[in-house]
This record gives sequence, C-alpha cells and structure tokens, in this order.
Amino acid sequence: MSELSPDEMRRRRLARLGTNTESSPSSVSLVSQMPFSTPSPGSSNTCPEEPRKSEEKIADANGVIRDSRDSLQSKLNSELVAMEIDESQNYATNSLASQNFEINIDAICRIFRVSFSSEGSSCLFLPNTSALLQERKNEVELADLMNHLLMEIISAFADMQNQNRTKCFLQSSPHEHNFRPISQREFPFKKCPPLDCTEANMLNYLIETYERVEIEETRKSVRLQKEHHNFICCIAQNLTVVFALRVLDGSFTEFRAVVNSSLLLPYLLSRNMPASFLEKLISVADSEDVVYRIFEPVLCNLVYLIRWMSLTTDECREPLNLLSELCDVKIGNSRPICSAVTLLPIWQPAPFTQSPAVELQKLSFMGRMLSLSAFAEDDTNVVDTYFPEPKVSATDMKLICDTLRLRIEDIRQSLYRTVYGLLLNGASKDAALKFFETALKHNAKRSQMQVRALQVSGDGFMLNLLSVLQLLSVKISVSKVDPFYVHDGRSRINFADCSRFKASTQEVTDWIDSLNKNPAHKWQEPKFPTECFFMTLHCHHLSIIPIIHKYQRTLRAVREYQHLIEELEKTESTWAGTSAERQNRKLLKRWTTDVKRYQKSKLCMDVMLLDNMLLNRCFSFYNQVCQLILGIVAPDAKRGILMSLPDEVPMLFAALPDYFLEDVADFCLFVIQYFPPAANGAYLDDILVLLLMFTCNSHYITNRYLVAKLIEVMYVVNPQVQQLTPKLSDALLHHPLAYECLVPGLMRFYSDVERTGANSEFYDKFNIRYHISIIFKTLWQIPEHQGKIVDEASHGRHFVKFVNMLMNDTTYLLDESMQTLMSIRELQDLMDNQTEWDKLSAEQRQNKQKQLSQEERQCRSYLTLASETVEMFHYLTEKIQDPFLTSELADRLAAMLNFNLQQLCGPKCNNLRVRNPDKYSWEPKKLLDQLTGIYLHLDNSTRFPEAIANDERSYRKELFDDAISRMSKACIKTQTEIEQFRNLQERVEHLVIEKQKAEVDYGEIPDEFRDPLMDTLMTDPVQLPSGNIMDRKVILRHLLNSQTDPFNRQPLTDSELVAMPDLKNRISEWIAKRRQQLSK
Repeated sequence: MSELSPDEMRRRRLARLGTNTESSPSSVSLVSQMPFSTPSPGSSNTCPEEPRKSEEKIADANGVIRDSRDSLQSKLNSELVAMEIDESQNYATNSLASQNFEINIDAICRIFRVSFSSEGSSCLFLPNTSALLQERKNEVELADLMNHLLMEIISAFADMQNQNRTKCFLQSSPHEHNFRPISQREFPFKKCPPLDCTEANMLNYLIETYERVEIEETRKSVRLQKEHHNFICCIAQNLTVVFALRVLDGSFTEFRAVVNSSLLLPYLLSRNMPASFLEKLISVADSEDVVYRIFEPVLCNLVYLIRWMSLTTDECREPLNLLSELCDVKIGNSRPICSAVTLLPIWQPAPFTQSPAVELQKLSFMGRMLSLSAFAEDDTNVVDTYFPEPKVSATDMKLICDTLRLRIEDIRQSLYRTVYGLLLNGASKDAALKFFETALKHNAKRSQMQVRALQVSGDGFMLNLLSVLQLLSVKISVSKVDPFYVHDGRSRINFADCSRFKASTQEVTDWIDSLNKNPAHKWQEPKFPTECFFMTLHCHHLSIIPIIHKYQRTLRAVREYQHLIEELEKTESTWAGTSAERQNRKLLKRWTTDVKRYQKSKLCMDVMLLDNMLLNRCFSFYNQVCQLILGIVAPDAKRGILMSLPDEVPMLFAALPDYFLEDVADFCLFVIQYFPPAANGAYLDDILVLLLMFTCNSHYITNRYLVAKLIEVMYVVNPQVQQLTPKLSDALLHHPLAYECLVPGLMRFYSDVERTGANSEFYDKFNIRYHISIIFKTLWQIPEHQGKIVDEASHGRHFVKFVNMLMNDTTYLLDESMQTLMSIRELQDLMDNQTEWDKLSAEQRQNKQKQLSQEERQCRSYLTLASETVEMFHYLTEKIQDPFLTSELADRLAAMLNFNLQQLCGPKCNNLRVRNPDKYSWEPKKLLDQLTGIYLHLDNSTRFPEAIANDERSYRKELFDDAISRMSKACIKTQTEIEQFRNLQERVEHLVIEKQKAEVDYGEIPDEFRDPLMDTLMTDPVQLPSGNIMDRKVILRHLLNSQTDPFNRQPLTDSELVAMPDLKNRISEWIAKRRQQLSK
C-alpha cells in the first residue's frame, strides 16, 4: 500500500471513528450504540452514588438508552487520534484483513479475556462486537475493534441486565485464565482496601488487561510479525489507559465525591499496578487537563490516611513514599501531580482562629504529613508502646531508637522528595515557598522564652520541616547566597525585631535608607538559593534551638522534682502524724507522677533529638552559616591569611541578627554535653574558626553574654570537662588563630565581663570567669600558649587589668566561702546539740534544714570558683613575677594574700572545720599550699616584701609563725621551702620596723594636696578630662576596675590623664619643708 498523505490519514481516522458523514451506516462507531445504564441503587456491588438526572438519557429509534453526554465520544475519539502510533508506517497493519484474521482475533481475545464466537464461563461474550465482525470481517480496523469491545465490556459492567454474565466472568479462575478478580487480588496495605462497587470492578479489569498486554508483549508469535504484534499491544495499552481515565472521571457512572474513598488509591498503596500504567494515566489526564479532577480523591484520601497513622508501625512509610513518587512523575517539562497538590483547598487553608500555626499543622496538606513524630506531645501511642515505664535498659533503648529513627528518616526523605518535586515544578514552586514562609511566620513565637503550646506548631512538625529545608540546602553554595537579603524588603522572613551584632534598630534603619539612596547599590533579585538558605537558618532558630531548651528544662524539672521528693521524705519524721501529713502525701504522689511523665517525655526527646543524622545535618548547615559570616568580616580567614579583624566593624555584619551566631553556640553546647559522638564525627572547621575569631575580637559583638557563650563552648570541649571530645579540643586549641590571639582575647574579656548591663552581672561574671580559668589551665600546659601568656604578661596591654580582676575575684570568693563554712559549722553544731535542737519547733527545724541546704549549695559554688582562681595565681606566679608587682598591683596583691592567710591560720580557723568537707570541695591544706606557694614564687622580687610590710590591716608576725607551724605539721611544704618562707617573714618584719621608725606625721595637709577619693597626700597628681585632680596611683587603681571617670562616670582611659609637674613640685617642697620642721 502506498504511503498516505496527512489529509488522507485524517479523513480515514474520522471515518473509522464514525465522525465522517459520508461513510456507510455500517462504518459508524458502535460506541454510541452500547447499552449505558447504571446499576440499581440496591445492587450489592455498588457504592453510594448520586442518581443520574433523567434528562441526561434519551432513547433512539430502537429504544436503546444512550448517554446524552457527547463529550464522552469526543474524548475517546480524541484519545484514539492522539495515541502514540506512527500511522504513516503502521496504517497497513491496522486492518484485520492485512494479516491472518484468526491470529489477530486470538491475540485480542487473550488480552481482553473476551470471546466473539460463543459465551463461555471463562470469557465474556460480546454480542455487539461479534455482530460487527460478522458484518465487516475484513474491514474493521484494530483500533475500532478494541474500542468497541472495551466499550461493550464496560457497559456490561454498568448494565444491570448483564450482572450475571459479568459476575461469572469476574469469578473465573485466576490461575487458569491469568485473571485476578478484585476479590482475589492481593492488597497488602490493609488500611486502604479496595472498594466493592461497579467502578472498582471496571478499573480492576482495565488494570488486569494492561498487565496482560505486558505479558502478551513477551510472547514470541511465529505467525504474527513482531511489528504487527507490538502494534496490537500498543493500541490495547493506550485504550486501556483511556478507558481507565473515563472510569475514574465518572463518564460511565457518576464522578465520585472527594469524601468517598478513591478507586485508584488501593492499587497505588499496595503496589499492584504497573508503573507504566500510572505514568500513561497521568500523561493522558494532563493532556486533557483533568489531572486535578482525577487525582484530587487520591491526594485527599492519602492525607486522611496519614492523619491517623503513628510511628509505632511501618504503615506510615508507604503513603509518603507514594506521594513522593507521584510528585516525581514528569510529563514534558511539568509535574502534573505537583500542580494538582497545590490546587487542593487544603494545601494552605486560610486561618480562622487565633492559632494559625496549629491550623496550618492540623488542616493543611503538608502539615499533616510533617506532623509524624515520636515526641510524647505529638503521639501518645509511641509512649504507650515503647515507654510504658520511665526506665529503659540501655540495650532496649538503643533498639527502640534505631527502629524509630529509621522510620523517621525514611519519612523525612520522602517528604524531601515531595517538596523537591514541588519546587522543580514551575506551577507549584511559588506555592511551596509560600507554605514554608507561612509556617515560619506563624511560628515566630517559638523563639520566645515563654510560649503557649496551643499557639504554635508542635515540635515534630517543626523538626520535620527543618529536615526538609536542610536537605534542600545541602547543595547550596554560600557564594550564591546574598547577605543583603536580610535587609531586603522582599525577604520572606521578617528580621526587623531581631537584636543585631553591633548596631541598634535606628542605625540599621538609617543604613538601609542610605543604601536605597545610593545609586551604586543594587538590590539583587531574590533567588532560590538565597531564600532557601535564610529560611533554613530561621527554621533552625524556631525548631531545633527551642527544642534543645525544652530538653534542658525537662532535665532540670526532673532534678528539681526528685530533689523536692528527697527533701520531703528526709523530713518525714517531722510531719508524720501531724495535720500536714495528708497534704504532704498528696504532694509526694503528684510529684512522683510528674517525674514519671517528664522522664517518659525525655525518652521520646532522646529518640527525636539525639539523632546522629539530624545533628550532622545541623552541623553541616551551621558550617555554611559560619562561612557566610566569615565571608563578610574576614574574606581571607578561610585561607588562614587574616589573624585579626580590623577595628572598624563592617556595617553589613553589624546589622545581622545576632542569633545567627548564638544559635550555633547553643547547638554546639548541647551536642557536646549530651551527645558528643555527633560532634566528633562532624566537620566543624568553619565553626571553630568563627568561635576563635569572635572570642579574640569581642568588640565586634555588643552582647557580652554571646561572647561568653562562645567561650563556654571552648570550656565544655576542654578535656577536663568533656573527655569524649579530645580531637575537637586539639583542633580548637592548636589552631593557628588560637596560637596568635586566644590568650590576649581571653584576658581582655576576663576584664570586660565585669560589666554586662544585666541585673545579675555581679554573679554572672564569676561563672564566665570560671570557664576562662579552666581554659587557661589547659593553655598553660601547651608550650606555645604558655609562651604567649608569658609574653603577654611582659608586653601586653591587658595583663595588669586581668590580674587586678583576678585579685578581686579571689578576695570576694574566698571571703564568701569562709563565711558560708562558718555558717554551716554553726548549723551542724546546733543539730548535734540534741537538747537545743529539741527546743525548736517543727517549723523552725525545717527552716534550719532548708538554710543548711542553701548554705551548702552556695559553699560548693564559691569554693569551686575560688579554688580555680587561686590555682591560676599559683601557676602564673611560678614563671611571671614582675607584672604582679607593679605599683598598681603590689600592695593589693600582698593585702589579698595576707587576708586569706589570716582566714586559714588565724584564731578563727577552727570555725572552718565542717563535717564531710569533700562534699563542698573544701580542701584547706591544698589552699594553704597554694597560697604559701604564691608567697614563695613572688619572693624573688625585692618589691614583694615591701608590699607585705605596707599591709597594716592583716600582716602580723604571729600569722606567719602560725602558717609555718601548720605547714610543718601537715607536711605541706618541704623543709627548704619552709626555710624560704621563714626568711621572707624575717625580711618583712625588718621592713615593718624600719617603716615604723621612718613614719612622719605631716599634720594638716592642704586641700589642694589631698586626693579627693582617698583623702591622702598625693605624690604624683594628674588631671582628669573632667578637671578634677587625683593621685596617679589612686586613679590607675580605679581604672583597673572601671574605665570611667569616678566623678561623672564618663569613659576614661589612662592615656587621657594629664600630668601636673608644677603641682607635683609644690607637694615635694611642702613635704620637704614639713620634714625639716618635724626634725627640729
């Protein structure tokens, strides 16, 4: 047969589809002549359907009921025309006459399980199609034949008169005839069984037919050419898909309401549908623009299934995996299912209550899927199944964690693939980004210290949302992230209320205004890498960080409740049998219940939070954040070129929210303390560089507590604190940047933290300085850092101020420690005196016990801090002496040592003896050893004995005699060291005697020669910027504690002091004159 022209091909298509008016009556398509009536409502094989309207059916001349919906015929015709078959090459094979008639019929009968000769028990006899074949045996084309027979089969399903015939067909043996009725087909996903209705049988037959086509394609027919055989299979497959689409959209019955179960979903969830069938179904639906109509019931019922699922079983995986696979189906350049998902009414419903975050989680399409978690508040079934008791063995806990975390990770990966498909699809990208934006906006309150749980989304929702964003950010290059996006008016995140690194709100506003007015500055169009990066960063701030704080609060609550229970049980003897017994029993019962509840909640949080995969993703992203910040403040830092930052802070950095860095520190602290293996296995180079950079350049950050938190990270990494992170500690302390500037940075901040601006600054500074002292102890053991400390003491600007603060702390902490020890001793003596103790009322005794507990806690705290400061003095003075004995420090240092030596060896030292001193870390021998060791270290300088002799308050010869006696008796020092100490005492005593002889009473000192603060005679007067005149040593001592003018509290440095040589000469002349007068 010659090749047909396009016009001829079109004419013949129209003819065989029955649309050509010139064709003979016998060529008219039989589709419109098939009986088309719905089963009666009472049929057992039907599902609830709306009745057809009577006007939708008309009768032809023969009385056959036809469907007046002309769209059905046109749809089928258009789909036949659109079949992917090259008719210019295969048209000759499209006729039954072109090949052996029986061979073609046999192939079609095998595929469709029909018969054209007689009605049998295993095949469905088609009388109309058989009549057509008899009439036009060699003229009927393959596509027409299969179209007609499928229409007749589907009509047989729908025709109530043919129910018996169809029922016999459906119940035929699946093994013998390669057909599985829906009742015998396997649906392993039990949560979504197939429907028992007419449409379900139709769809099942079509899917089975499609499977038989795939089997038929594998047959090697000798009698049929391969090309012709494939042509038959291709037509059969396409027709099967087209008719399945018509079944699903209700063309043969009625369209199923969304609230009803989906016909397609059971096959999808049970994985008993060919993958190619689904792809072709979506393709045809997309070409007709009916994807949403067909798959809306699938998607809605899928979400409904997930809503009631739990992590206690693996059933939750399959629906999410299915959704990700549907969203991955690509037709051309689009993903039809992704577009349909974002068109759903439940994609992002408008809020109608005061808790939009909760609505988004409970009612939105993605919200329900993101809610799957093992948190106790999200799924009580997890608690009941895995943690019926608050105590779980380590082996069982590991097994539970592995099981649940595997499911959670699988869920998150499925969610990621779904969202990834939504973002790749142009029609759904904006809707997906808008969902993330809305979720973060509605949960902004999660960053607050106190938040009502009913106003924000759950922890599981936020953690799953974070995981999806983390996976999306993995391949984002920091070089493609625009840091100006934070200040761009088109930003999806509102950073306006955030505190900044080094700028006020007004300064940021003025800077942004200047950028807008600057023609050289161009705001970049927000791109996906930038938007995704900052949404991920903000999501960390609203998810993992608040959950970490909640985890810590839970642990603290358990400890506090257990302490309350112990304290109340300890005093049971005082309230048993009294009127308070009933109330106390209730309290014990309630507290015990609360402890169990918190313990179970903690176990669930262990599963979700201490997940190595999650923590590693957080570390990876925070490394990217650190890269971004380093790129702003120190572009060369990553190459190790820049060791310090410029004095001027870049405004782009100063205007960034400071939580960008604070969250990194909080996260590192949590992981190192509670799950150190995750820190050991993560890549933290950029995080370590950032920690060192801002510790050494604390002036870049206004918030002192943020710098203190960075130092706390170094503290918890220290081997003395956390022994499971030695590699991390080595990487931090042996970094080139640490060698260069860590020591001066820590010394400077030790002084700067004296003022933080908070109400609790006085007590906060001790904890911060304790962390620094522990770090210094480790640095002192590293030769490179020890050399830096010695060099800083000799030439640095901060060492004198550092030592001054060290002395202040030592004086205060040791004094408070001694006072609390004396108070503890008094309370213990009172309790030991049974007569006096019995005289107290029950309430008084209970108050005394509470007071003792409080004093013990304070004593432990003070002694821990004091012992570290004294120890620092001890090892520093071993190799550094002169800087400790400057004019500003020598007298104060000697006075501090004498005062504390008096506390240990004076007449009141016996009051420091308490029971169980180890309980309070009270080691008087060690403390005496360290204090006397400092004396011996500083004895190498001649200025030190003079400073001791100048201390008229605490120094006594008897004090040194007592110290020597105690050292000898307790064998604290060697004999050589004791002799050295005795020699020091003799020199000091000699200086005291000489000083007494040389003392001069100058009498009345002129006011202009008096220091206004100390009211003493000035020897080196200097003028302050305020105009006041002070003695140099007095004002320098003041500046060591506070860099302010003592008269107006304005900032002041020693470089602003102006010497007054004329006044100094006049004072010297007056002194000489008075000496001359007194000598006469």
